[in-house]
Amino acid sequence: MDKIHRPVRKKEIDSQKYDYEHPRSASSPTGLREEWKFSQVFGERSSDDEIQDADRISTVEFDKSGDYVAVGDRGGRIVIFETKDGKNTADQHYSRNQLEQLDYVSLNHPEYRYKTEFQSHEPEFDYLKSLEIEEKINKLKWCTSLSGSLFILSTNDKTIKLWKVKDRKVKKAREIDSPHQLLSSENTLLSERSFMNEQGIPSFANGNHVESGADSIFPSQEPRSKIANYEDTAYARCRRVYAHAHDFNINSLSNNSDGEPFISADDLRINLWNLEVSNQSFNIIDMKPSNMEELTEVITSSEFHPIHCNLLAYSSSRGFIRLVDMRQSALCDYSARIFQDEECHGSRSFLTEIVASITDIKFPVDGRHILSRDYMNLKLWDMHMDSSPVATFKIHEHLRPKLCDLYNNDSIFDKFECCLSGDGLHFATGSYSNLLRIFFHGGGSDEGDTIEASKDPNSIKNRKPLPRARRSSLSNLTRGFYKQGHESTSVDCEYSLNSSSKLQHLAWHPCTYLIACASGNSLCFYHA
Repeated sequence: MDKIHRPVRKKEIDSQKYDYEHPRSASSPTGLREEWKFSQVFGERSSDDEIQDADRISTVEFDKSGDYVAVGDRGGRIVIFETKDGKNTADQHYSRNQLEQLDYVSLNHPEYRYKTEFQSHEPEFDYLKSLEIEEKINKLKWCTSLSGSLFILSTNDKTIKLWKVKDRKVKKAREIDSPHQLLSSENTLLSERSFMNEQGIPSFANGNHVESGADSIFPSQEPRSKIANYEDTAYARCRRVYAHAHDFNINSLSNNSDGEPFISADDLRINLWNLEVSNQSFNIIDMKPSNMEELTEVITSSEFHPIHCNLLAYSSSRGFIRLVDMRQSALCDYSARIFQDEECHGSRSFLTEIVASITDIKFPVDGRHILSRDYMNLKLWDMHMDSSPVATFKIHEHLRPKLCDLYNNDSIFDKFECCLSGDGLHFATGSYSNLLRIFFHGGGSDEGDTIEASKDPNSIKNRKPLPRARRSSLSNLTRGFYKQGHESTSVDCEYSLNSSSKLQHLAWHPCTYLIACASGNSLCFYHA
Protein backbone atom coordinates (compact mmCIF):
# COMPACT_ATOMS: atom_id res chain seq x y z
CA MET A 1 0.00 0.00 0.00
CA ASP A 2 2.87 2.38 0.79
CA LYS A 3 4.81 1.58 -2.32
CA ILE A 4 6.07 4.71 -4.05
CA HIS A 5 5.34 4.86 -7.77
CA ARG A 6 7.39 6.68 -10.32
CA PRO A 7 5.28 9.56 -11.67
CA VAL A 8 4.06 9.00 -15.21
CA ARG A 9 4.54 11.92 -17.54
CA LYS A 10 1.99 12.83 -20.17
CA LYS A 11 4.58 12.31 -22.88
CA GLU A 12 4.97 8.69 -21.85
CA ILE A 13 1.20 8.09 -21.87
CA ASP A 14 0.85 9.61 -25.32
CA SER A 15 3.71 7.51 -26.65
CA GLN A 16 2.08 4.35 -25.37
CA LYS A 17 -0.92 4.94 -27.59
CA TYR A 18 1.24 4.86 -30.70
CA ASP A 19 2.93 1.65 -29.55
CA TYR A 20 -0.43 -0.12 -29.31
CA GLU A 21 -1.02 -2.19 -32.42
CA HIS A 22 -4.07 -1.26 -34.44
CA PRO A 23 -4.93 -1.62 -38.12
CA ARG A 24 -4.76 2.11 -38.78
CA SER A 25 -1.61 3.87 -39.82
CA ALA A 26 -0.19 6.52 -37.52
CA SER A 27 -1.44 9.25 -39.82
CA SER A 28 -5.01 7.97 -39.94
CA PRO A 29 -7.67 9.98 -38.11
CA THR A 30 -8.74 8.73 -34.71
CA GLY A 31 -12.36 8.37 -35.73
CA LEU A 32 -11.75 5.94 -38.58
CA ARG A 33 -14.07 2.95 -38.29
CA GLU A 34 -12.51 -0.48 -38.32
CA GLU A 35 -13.59 -3.53 -40.28
CA TRP A 36 -14.23 -6.30 -37.79
CA LYS A 37 -13.92 -9.92 -38.86
CA PHE A 38 -14.63 -13.27 -37.26
CA SER A 39 -11.48 -14.97 -35.97
CA GLN A 40 -12.37 -18.25 -34.22
CA VAL A 41 -14.86 -19.86 -31.87
CA PHE A 42 -14.76 -22.47 -29.11
CA GLY A 43 -17.82 -24.46 -28.12
CA GLU A 44 -19.68 -23.84 -31.35
CA ARG A 45 -23.18 -25.28 -31.39
CA SER A 46 -26.03 -25.67 -33.84
CA SER A 47 -29.39 -23.96 -33.51
CA ASP A 48 -31.06 -27.16 -32.33
CA ASP A 49 -28.61 -27.87 -29.51
CA GLU A 50 -29.98 -27.26 -26.03
CA ILE A 51 -27.52 -25.49 -23.76
CA GLN A 52 -27.23 -26.74 -20.22
CA ASP A 53 -27.32 -23.97 -17.66
CA ALA A 54 -24.06 -25.20 -16.07
CA ASP A 55 -22.25 -24.80 -19.41
CA ARG A 56 -23.11 -21.12 -19.88
CA ILE A 57 -20.08 -18.83 -19.70
CA SER A 58 -20.32 -16.32 -16.85
CA THR A 59 -17.04 -14.36 -17.17
CA VAL A 60 -14.14 -13.80 -19.61
CA GLU A 61 -10.70 -12.39 -18.76
CA PHE A 62 -7.39 -11.84 -20.63
CA ASP A 63 -4.10 -11.83 -18.78
CA LYS A 64 -1.86 -8.75 -18.99
CA SER A 65 0.21 -10.07 -21.88
CA GLY A 66 -2.73 -11.41 -23.86
CA ASP A 67 -1.08 -14.83 -24.16
CA TYR A 68 -3.85 -16.43 -22.13
CA VAL A 69 -7.60 -16.02 -21.82
CA ALA A 70 -9.69 -17.66 -19.11
CA VAL A 71 -13.43 -18.25 -19.00
CA GLY A 72 -15.59 -19.33 -16.08
CA ASP A 73 -19.01 -20.92 -16.36
CA ARG A 74 -22.07 -21.42 -14.20
CA GLY A 75 -20.93 -24.95 -13.37
CA GLY A 76 -17.93 -23.66 -11.40
CA ARG A 77 -15.36 -24.64 -14.05
CA ILE A 78 -12.47 -22.56 -15.40
CA VAL A 79 -11.15 -23.15 -18.92
CA ILE A 80 -7.85 -21.56 -20.01
CA PHE A 81 -6.79 -20.98 -23.61
CA GLU A 82 -3.32 -19.99 -24.81
CA THR A 83 -1.91 -18.60 -28.03
CA LYS A 84 -1.15 -21.26 -30.62
CA ASP A 85 2.58 -20.53 -30.67
CA GLY A 86 2.57 -21.31 -26.94
CA LYS A 87 5.28 -18.74 -26.24
CA ASN A 88 5.09 -16.45 -23.28
CA THR A 89 6.82 -13.11 -23.56
CA ALA A 90 8.88 -13.99 -20.49
CA ASP A 91 10.51 -16.85 -22.36
CA GLN A 92 11.58 -14.80 -25.39
CA HIS A 93 14.68 -12.68 -25.87
CA TYR A 94 14.25 -9.04 -26.84
CA SER A 95 16.38 -5.96 -27.04
CA ARG A 96 16.03 -3.26 -24.42
CA ASN A 97 13.80 -1.13 -26.63
CA GLN A 98 11.53 -4.09 -27.34
CA LEU A 99 11.27 -4.96 -23.65
CA GLU A 100 10.08 -1.45 -22.87
CA GLN A 101 7.17 -1.92 -25.28
CA LEU A 102 6.17 -5.50 -24.49
CA ASP A 103 2.86 -4.45 -22.94
CA TYR A 104 1.79 -2.68 -26.12
CA VAL A 105 3.41 -4.41 -29.06
CA SER A 106 1.90 -7.35 -30.91
CA LEU A 107 2.98 -8.60 -34.30
CA ASN A 108 -0.34 -10.01 -35.44
CA HIS A 109 -3.76 -11.05 -34.24
CA PRO A 110 -3.23 -14.12 -32.07
CA GLU A 111 -5.13 -17.37 -32.35
CA TYR A 112 -5.84 -19.50 -29.33
CA ARG A 113 -5.97 -23.16 -28.45
CA TYR A 114 -7.21 -25.13 -25.47
CA LYS A 115 -4.73 -25.36 -22.58
CA THR A 116 -6.41 -26.79 -19.49
CA GLU A 117 -9.65 -27.00 -17.53
CA PHE A 118 -10.35 -27.51 -13.84
CA GLN A 119 -13.17 -27.34 -11.31
CA SER A 120 -12.84 -24.19 -9.21
CA HIS A 121 -15.99 -24.14 -7.08
CA GLU A 122 -18.55 -26.70 -5.95
CA PRO A 123 -22.15 -26.08 -4.84
CA GLU A 124 -22.41 -25.50 -1.10
CA PHE A 125 -25.11 -25.03 1.52
CA ASP A 126 -25.01 -22.53 4.36
CA TYR A 127 -26.79 -24.30 7.20
CA LEU A 128 -26.80 -21.23 9.46
CA LYS A 129 -28.69 -19.15 6.90
CA SER A 130 -30.41 -22.06 5.11
CA LEU A 131 -28.98 -20.72 1.88
CA GLU A 132 -27.73 -22.55 -1.19
CA ILE A 133 -24.45 -21.19 -2.56
CA GLU A 134 -24.10 -21.64 -6.31
CA GLU A 135 -20.87 -22.81 -7.89
CA LYS A 136 -21.16 -20.18 -10.67
CA ILE A 137 -17.92 -18.25 -11.32
CA ASN A 138 -18.78 -14.56 -10.96
CA LYS A 139 -15.36 -13.05 -11.73
CA LEU A 140 -11.83 -14.01 -12.76
CA LYS A 141 -8.67 -11.92 -12.36
CA TRP A 142 -5.14 -12.79 -13.47
CA CYS A 143 -2.38 -11.99 -11.01
CA THR A 144 1.09 -10.70 -11.82
CA SER A 145 3.77 -13.40 -11.53
CA LEU A 146 7.53 -13.15 -11.89
CA SER A 147 7.90 -16.90 -12.39
CA GLY A 148 6.68 -19.00 -15.28
CA SER A 149 3.58 -20.08 -13.37
CA LEU A 150 0.16 -18.56 -13.89
CA PHE A 151 -1.92 -17.30 -10.98
CA ILE A 152 -5.61 -16.52 -11.26
CA LEU A 153 -8.25 -15.42 -8.76
CA SER A 154 -11.76 -16.83 -9.04
CA THR A 155 -14.88 -16.23 -6.99
CA ASN A 156 -18.44 -17.38 -6.68
CA ASP A 157 -21.01 -15.62 -4.46
CA LYS A 158 -19.10 -16.14 -1.20
CA THR A 159 -15.62 -17.67 -1.60
CA ILE A 160 -12.51 -16.44 -3.42
CA LYS A 161 -9.76 -18.85 -4.47
CA LEU A 162 -6.23 -18.34 -5.79
CA TRP A 163 -5.15 -20.96 -8.34
CA LYS A 164 -1.69 -21.74 -9.61
CA VAL A 165 -1.52 -23.15 -13.14
CA LYS A 166 1.81 -24.62 -14.15
CA ASP A 167 3.12 -26.63 -17.08
CA ARG A 168 4.90 -29.92 -16.49
CA LYS A 169 6.10 -32.84 -18.55
CA VAL A 170 4.23 -36.08 -17.98
CA LYS A 171 5.81 -39.39 -18.89
CA LYS A 172 3.43 -41.64 -20.78
CA ALA A 173 4.28 -45.24 -21.60
CA ARG A 174 2.67 -47.48 -24.17
CA GLU A 175 3.04 -51.22 -23.98
CA ILE A 176 3.60 -53.43 -27.01
CA ASP A 177 3.68 -57.23 -27.17
CA SER A 178 7.18 -57.80 -28.49
CA PRO A 179 10.41 -55.81 -28.86
CA HIS A 180 10.86 -56.77 -32.49
CA GLN A 181 7.57 -55.12 -33.42
CA LEU A 182 9.29 -51.74 -33.62
CA LEU A 183 9.67 -52.12 -37.35
CA SER A 184 9.28 -48.74 -38.94
CA SER A 185 7.52 -45.46 -38.56
CA GLU A 186 5.32 -46.40 -41.51
CA ASN A 187 4.08 -49.57 -39.83
CA THR A 188 3.53 -47.67 -36.60
CA LEU A 189 1.39 -45.19 -38.52
CA LEU A 190 -0.68 -48.08 -39.87
CA SER A 191 -1.26 -49.26 -36.36
CA GLU A 192 -2.46 -45.83 -35.28
CA ARG A 193 -4.80 -45.64 -38.26
CA SER A 194 -6.25 -48.97 -37.28
CA PHE A 195 -7.02 -47.58 -33.86
CA MET A 196 -8.44 -44.35 -35.25
CA ASN A 197 -10.77 -46.34 -37.49
CA GLU A 198 -12.33 -47.66 -34.26
CA GLN A 199 -11.84 -51.32 -35.02
CA GLY A 200 -12.81 -52.94 -31.77
CA ILE A 201 -9.66 -55.09 -31.46
CA PRO A 202 -6.03 -54.12 -30.89
CA SER A 203 -3.54 -54.19 -33.74
CA PHE A 204 0.17 -54.60 -34.26
CA ALA A 205 2.60 -52.26 -35.94
CA ASN A 206 2.66 -54.47 -39.04
CA GLY A 207 -1.07 -54.22 -39.49
CA ASN A 208 -1.89 -57.78 -38.38
CA HIS A 209 -4.59 -58.28 -35.77
CA VAL A 210 -4.15 -60.17 -32.53
CA GLU A 211 -6.02 -63.46 -32.40
CA SER A 212 -7.06 -64.92 -29.09
CA GLY A 213 -6.28 -68.48 -28.05
CA ALA A 214 -3.30 -70.69 -28.68
CA ASP A 215 -2.91 -69.63 -32.30
CA SER A 216 -1.58 -66.18 -31.47
CA ILE A 217 1.09 -64.79 -33.74
CA PHE A 218 3.57 -64.39 -30.89
CA PRO A 219 3.80 -66.69 -27.89
CA SER A 220 2.42 -65.27 -24.66
CA GLN A 221 5.63 -65.90 -22.75
CA GLU A 222 7.52 -63.22 -24.74
CA PRO A 223 8.31 -60.17 -22.61
CA ARG A 224 6.24 -56.98 -23.19
CA SER A 225 8.03 -53.77 -24.09
CA LYS A 226 7.20 -50.16 -23.28
CA ILE A 227 7.69 -47.01 -25.30
CA ALA A 228 7.92 -43.88 -23.17
CA ASN A 229 7.47 -40.31 -24.31
CA TYR A 230 7.00 -37.00 -22.55
CA GLU A 231 4.04 -34.72 -23.14
CA ASP A 232 3.50 -31.16 -21.92
CA THR A 233 0.41 -30.75 -19.79
CA ALA A 234 -0.91 -28.15 -17.36
CA TYR A 235 -2.28 -28.71 -13.90
CA ALA A 236 -3.99 -26.36 -11.46
CA ARG A 237 -3.61 -26.29 -7.70
CA CYS A 238 -5.48 -24.14 -5.20
CA ARG A 239 -2.97 -22.05 -3.22
CA ARG A 240 -5.25 -19.82 -1.14
CA VAL A 241 -8.91 -19.74 -0.08
CA TYR A 242 -10.32 -16.37 1.00
CA ALA A 243 -13.61 -17.15 2.72
CA HIS A 244 -16.08 -16.00 5.41
CA ALA A 245 -15.63 -12.29 4.67
CA HIS A 246 -18.80 -11.49 2.69
CA ASP A 247 -22.39 -11.70 3.87
CA PHE A 248 -23.72 -10.74 0.45
CA ASN A 249 -23.00 -11.90 -3.09
CA ILE A 250 -19.56 -10.97 -4.46
CA ASN A 251 -19.78 -9.07 -7.76
CA SER A 252 -16.23 -7.73 -8.35
CA LEU A 253 -12.55 -8.55 -8.05
CA SER A 254 -9.74 -6.11 -8.83
CA ASN A 255 -5.95 -6.27 -8.48
CA ASN A 256 -3.96 -3.34 -7.19
CA SER A 257 -1.22 -1.86 -9.35
CA ASP A 258 1.22 -2.88 -6.58
CA GLY A 259 0.62 -6.52 -7.44
CA GLU A 260 -0.05 -7.72 -3.88
CA PRO A 261 -3.38 -6.28 -2.61
CA PHE A 262 -6.74 -6.92 -4.23
CA ILE A 263 -10.31 -5.99 -3.42
CA SER A 264 -13.53 -7.97 -3.43
CA ALA A 265 -16.89 -6.21 -3.48
CA ASP A 266 -20.37 -7.44 -2.64
CA ASP A 267 -23.67 -5.57 -2.57
CA LEU A 268 -22.82 -3.48 0.49
CA ARG A 269 -19.14 -3.88 1.38
CA ILE A 270 -15.69 -3.76 -0.20
CA ASN A 271 -12.87 -5.71 1.44
CA LEU A 272 -9.13 -5.28 0.96
CA TRP A 273 -6.97 -8.44 0.87
CA ASN A 274 -3.33 -9.38 0.56
CA LEU A 275 -2.60 -12.27 -1.77
CA GLU A 276 -0.37 -13.93 0.84
CA VAL A 277 -2.86 -13.62 3.73
CA SER A 278 -6.08 -15.60 3.39
CA ASN A 279 -7.43 -15.40 6.96
CA GLN A 280 -7.63 -11.62 7.28
CA SER A 281 -9.16 -8.79 5.28
CA PHE A 282 -9.90 -5.12 5.91
CA ASN A 283 -13.32 -3.63 5.35
CA ILE A 284 -12.64 -0.31 3.60
CA ILE A 285 -16.18 0.56 2.41
CA ASP A 286 -19.39 -0.28 4.26
CA MET A 287 -22.73 0.94 2.88
CA LYS A 288 -24.92 -1.20 5.12
CA PRO A 289 -27.38 1.01 7.05
CA SER A 290 -28.25 0.33 10.66
CA ASN A 291 -31.82 -0.31 9.54
CA MET A 292 -32.07 -2.36 6.35
CA GLU A 293 -35.41 -0.72 5.57
CA GLU A 294 -33.46 2.48 4.89
CA LEU A 295 -31.39 0.80 2.17
CA THR A 296 -31.44 2.93 -0.98
CA GLU A 297 -28.53 1.68 -3.11
CA VAL A 298 -26.06 -1.16 -3.45
CA ILE A 299 -22.58 -1.57 -4.90
CA THR A 300 -22.62 -3.00 -8.41
CA SER A 301 -18.96 -2.91 -9.52
CA SER A 302 -15.54 -1.77 -8.30
CA GLU A 303 -12.05 -1.43 -9.72
CA PHE A 304 -8.61 -0.15 -8.71
CA HIS A 305 -6.98 2.68 -10.64
CA PRO A 306 -4.41 1.17 -13.05
CA ILE A 307 -1.58 3.56 -12.01
CA HIS A 308 -2.28 5.09 -8.61
CA CYS A 309 -2.51 2.33 -6.01
CA ASN A 310 -4.40 4.55 -3.56
CA LEU A 311 -7.36 5.29 -5.84
CA LEU A 312 -10.45 3.10 -6.06
CA ALA A 313 -13.69 3.56 -8.00
CA TYR A 314 -17.00 1.82 -7.43
CA SER A 315 -20.46 2.19 -8.93
CA SER A 316 -23.93 1.92 -7.42
CA SER A 317 -27.45 0.97 -8.40
CA ARG A 318 -28.45 4.67 -8.34
CA GLY A 319 -26.17 5.49 -11.27
CA PHE A 320 -23.32 7.04 -9.25
CA ILE A 321 -19.60 6.40 -9.63
CA ARG A 322 -17.55 7.18 -6.53
CA LEU A 323 -13.80 7.72 -6.63
CA VAL A 324 -12.15 7.35 -3.21
CA ASP A 325 -8.63 7.82 -1.90
CA MET A 326 -7.59 5.12 0.56
CA ARG A 327 -4.95 7.41 2.08
CA GLN A 328 -7.57 9.64 3.69
CA SER A 329 -8.95 7.15 6.21
CA ALA A 330 -9.12 3.47 7.01
CA LEU A 331 -12.85 3.43 6.23
CA CYS A 332 -13.33 5.11 2.87
CA ASP A 333 -16.90 6.29 3.37
CA TYR A 334 -15.88 9.77 2.25
CA SER A 335 -15.91 10.00 -1.54
CA ALA A 336 -13.20 12.09 -3.14
CA ARG A 337 -15.39 12.63 -6.19
CA ILE A 338 -18.86 11.55 -7.31
CA PHE A 339 -19.57 11.15 -11.03
CA GLN A 340 -23.23 11.51 -11.96
CA ASP A 341 -25.08 12.47 -15.10
CA GLU A 342 -27.08 15.54 -14.08
CA GLU A 343 -29.32 15.28 -17.14
CA CYS A 344 -30.41 11.74 -16.24
CA HIS A 345 -31.04 12.65 -12.60
CA GLY A 346 -33.31 15.57 -13.44
CA SER A 347 -36.69 13.89 -13.99
CA ARG A 348 -36.77 10.33 -12.68
CA SER A 349 -39.43 7.67 -12.52
CA PHE A 350 -39.52 4.17 -11.11
CA LEU A 351 -38.34 2.56 -14.36
CA THR A 352 -35.73 5.19 -15.18
CA GLU A 353 -34.14 4.62 -11.77
CA ILE A 354 -33.83 0.92 -12.57
CA VAL A 355 -32.19 1.42 -15.97
CA ALA A 356 -29.82 4.04 -14.49
CA SER A 357 -28.11 1.36 -12.40
CA ILE A 358 -24.47 0.98 -13.49
CA THR A 359 -23.57 -2.66 -14.04
CA ASP A 360 -19.86 -2.39 -14.92
CA ILE A 361 -16.98 0.11 -14.88
CA LYS A 362 -13.52 -0.06 -16.46
CA PHE A 363 -10.38 2.09 -16.41
CA PRO A 364 -8.19 2.50 -19.50
CA VAL A 365 -4.46 1.87 -19.21
CA ASP A 366 -3.62 5.56 -18.72
CA GLY A 367 -6.32 5.98 -16.06
CA ARG A 368 -7.60 9.28 -17.44
CA HIS A 369 -11.17 8.09 -18.09
CA ILE A 370 -13.79 5.74 -16.69
CA LEU A 371 -16.01 3.64 -18.93
CA SER A 372 -19.40 2.70 -17.46
CA ARG A 373 -22.33 0.64 -18.67
CA ASP A 374 -25.93 0.94 -17.54
CA TYR A 375 -28.91 -0.81 -19.05
CA MET A 376 -29.44 1.62 -21.91
CA ASN A 377 -26.13 3.38 -22.48
CA LEU A 378 -22.36 3.13 -22.56
CA LYS A 379 -20.73 6.25 -21.08
CA LEU A 380 -17.20 7.62 -21.06
CA TRP A 381 -16.24 9.84 -18.13
CA ASP A 382 -13.30 12.21 -17.80
CA MET A 383 -11.55 11.99 -14.43
CA HIS A 384 -11.48 15.80 -14.31
CA MET A 385 -15.18 16.34 -15.06
CA ASP A 386 -17.77 14.73 -12.80
CA SER A 387 -20.93 16.56 -13.88
CA SER A 388 -21.57 14.66 -17.10
CA PRO A 389 -19.89 12.08 -19.35
CA VAL A 390 -17.78 13.25 -22.27
CA ALA A 391 -19.46 10.72 -24.56
CA THR A 392 -22.66 8.67 -24.43
CA PHE A 393 -23.27 5.71 -26.75
CA LYS A 394 -26.83 4.39 -26.99
CA ILE A 395 -26.98 0.59 -27.02
CA HIS A 396 -30.62 -0.35 -27.50
CA GLU A 397 -32.59 2.87 -27.37
CA HIS A 398 -35.42 1.22 -29.33
CA LEU A 399 -36.35 -0.69 -26.15
CA ARG A 400 -37.15 2.44 -24.14
CA PRO A 401 -40.89 2.43 -25.03
CA LYS A 402 -41.02 -1.20 -23.82
CA LEU A 403 -39.58 -0.71 -20.34
CA CYS A 404 -42.83 -1.86 -18.69
CA ASP A 405 -42.74 -5.12 -20.64
CA LEU A 406 -39.05 -5.56 -19.84
CA TYR A 407 -39.84 -5.07 -16.17
CA ASN A 408 -42.63 -7.66 -16.22
CA ASN A 409 -40.38 -10.40 -17.61
CA ASP A 410 -37.37 -9.37 -15.46
CA SER A 411 -35.18 -8.56 -18.46
CA ILE A 412 -34.70 -5.01 -17.20
CA PHE A 413 -32.43 -6.46 -14.49
CA ASP A 414 -29.98 -8.02 -16.98
CA LYS A 415 -26.38 -6.94 -16.35
CA PHE A 416 -24.11 -6.20 -19.31
CA GLU A 417 -20.34 -5.75 -19.08
CA CYS A 418 -18.14 -3.33 -21.02
CA CYS A 419 -14.52 -3.27 -22.17
CA LEU A 420 -12.15 -0.94 -23.98
CA SER A 421 -9.05 -1.24 -26.14
CA GLY A 422 -5.56 -0.88 -24.74
CA ASP A 423 -5.11 2.50 -26.40
CA GLY A 424 -8.39 3.74 -24.90
CA LEU A 425 -9.84 4.75 -28.27
CA HIS A 426 -12.42 2.03 -28.80
CA PHE A 427 -15.15 0.65 -26.53
CA ALA A 428 -17.33 -2.45 -26.70
CA THR A 429 -20.33 -3.93 -24.95
CA GLY A 430 -23.07 -6.46 -25.61
CA SER A 431 -26.77 -6.37 -26.28
CA TYR A 432 -29.68 -8.69 -27.00
CA SER A 433 -29.81 -11.07 -29.96
CA ASN A 434 -26.11 -11.81 -29.23
CA LEU A 435 -25.13 -8.44 -30.68
CA LEU A 436 -21.66 -6.99 -30.09
CA ARG A 437 -21.59 -3.17 -30.20
CA ILE A 438 -18.23 -1.45 -30.85
CA PHE A 439 -17.74 2.33 -30.71
CA PHE A 440 -14.77 4.63 -31.18
CA HIS A 441 -13.72 7.81 -29.41
CA GLY A 442 -15.07 10.86 -31.22
CA GLY A 443 -17.90 9.00 -32.92
CA GLY A 444 -21.56 9.84 -32.47
CA SER A 445 -24.01 7.93 -30.32
CA ASP A 446 -25.32 5.97 -33.29
CA GLU A 447 -21.99 5.44 -35.02
CA GLY A 448 -20.14 2.20 -34.53
CA ASP A 449 -20.12 -1.42 -35.58
CA THR A 450 -22.70 -4.06 -34.75
CA ILE A 451 -21.71 -7.72 -34.98
CA GLU A 452 -23.81 -10.78 -34.28
CA ALA A 453 -21.72 -13.17 -32.16
CA SER A 454 -22.73 -16.29 -34.07
CA LYS A 455 -21.49 -18.03 -37.20
CA ASP A 456 -25.10 -18.94 -38.00
CA PRO A 457 -27.20 -15.75 -37.93
CA ASN A 458 -30.44 -17.72 -38.28
CA SER A 459 -29.75 -19.77 -35.18
CA ILE A 460 -31.06 -17.08 -32.84
CA LYS A 461 -34.36 -16.62 -34.63
CA ASN A 462 -35.31 -20.26 -34.21
CA ARG A 463 -34.25 -20.57 -30.56
CA LYS A 464 -36.97 -20.70 -27.94
CA PRO A 465 -36.64 -18.33 -25.00
CA LEU A 466 -35.74 -19.95 -21.71
CA PRO A 467 -37.96 -19.45 -18.64
CA ARG A 468 -36.57 -16.91 -16.19
CA ALA A 469 -36.70 -17.45 -12.45
CA ARG A 470 -36.72 -14.51 -10.09
CA ARG A 471 -33.87 -14.36 -7.62
CA SER A 472 -33.90 -12.43 -4.40
CA SER A 473 -31.10 -9.89 -4.18
CA LEU A 474 -30.45 -6.62 -2.43
CA SER A 475 -30.36 -4.75 -5.72
CA ASN A 476 -33.95 -5.82 -6.39
CA LEU A 477 -35.06 -4.79 -2.92
CA THR A 478 -33.64 -1.28 -3.32
CA ARG A 479 -35.76 -0.81 -6.43
CA GLY A 480 -38.99 -2.03 -4.86
CA PHE A 481 -38.83 -5.16 -6.98
CA TYR A 482 -41.32 -7.22 -4.97
CA LYS A 483 -44.78 -5.72 -4.94
CA GLN A 484 -47.89 -7.15 -3.33
CA GLY A 485 -50.09 -8.91 -5.85
CA HIS A 486 -47.58 -8.50 -8.69
CA GLU A 487 -47.55 -11.39 -11.13
CA SER A 488 -45.36 -11.96 -14.12
CA THR A 489 -47.18 -11.51 -17.42
CA SER A 490 -46.25 -12.72 -20.87
CA VAL A 491 -44.67 -10.24 -23.23
CA ASP A 492 -45.84 -10.03 -26.80
CA CYS A 493 -43.21 -7.89 -28.45
CA GLU A 494 -40.25 -8.20 -30.75
CA TYR A 495 -37.84 -8.32 -27.84
CA SER A 496 -39.37 -11.44 -26.26
CA LEU A 497 -38.16 -13.51 -29.21
CA ASN A 498 -34.53 -12.78 -28.32
CA SER A 499 -34.71 -12.61 -24.52
CA SER A 500 -32.70 -15.81 -24.11
CA SER A 501 -29.87 -14.74 -26.44
CA LYS A 502 -27.89 -11.90 -24.94
CA LEU A 503 -24.20 -11.07 -24.98
CA GLN A 504 -23.28 -10.03 -21.44
CA HIS A 505 -19.64 -11.04 -20.93
CA LEU A 506 -16.69 -9.89 -23.05
CA ALA A 507 -13.05 -8.79 -22.81
CA TRP A 508 -10.63 -6.83 -25.00
CA HIS A 509 -7.13 -8.09 -25.75
CA PRO A 510 -4.65 -5.79 -23.95
CA CYS A 511 -2.24 -5.46 -26.89
CA THR A 512 -4.23 -5.56 -30.11
CA TYR A 513 -7.69 -5.18 -31.63
CA LEU A 514 -9.14 -8.53 -30.60
CA ILE A 515 -12.36 -9.05 -28.62
CA ALA A 516 -13.43 -12.25 -26.87
CA CYS A 517 -17.15 -12.46 -26.17
CA ALA A 518 -19.32 -15.17 -24.63
CA SER A 519 -22.57 -16.30 -26.21
CA GLY A 520 -24.19 -19.10 -24.22
CA ASN A 521 -21.50 -21.77 -23.97
CA SER A 522 -19.52 -20.45 -26.96
CA LEU A 523 -16.46 -18.19 -26.87
CA CYS A 524 -16.12 -16.10 -30.03
CA PHE A 525 -13.15 -13.98 -31.13
CA TYR A 526 -13.31 -10.99 -33.48
CA HIS A 527 -10.41 -8.91 -34.77
CA ALA A 528 -9.91 -5.76 -36.81
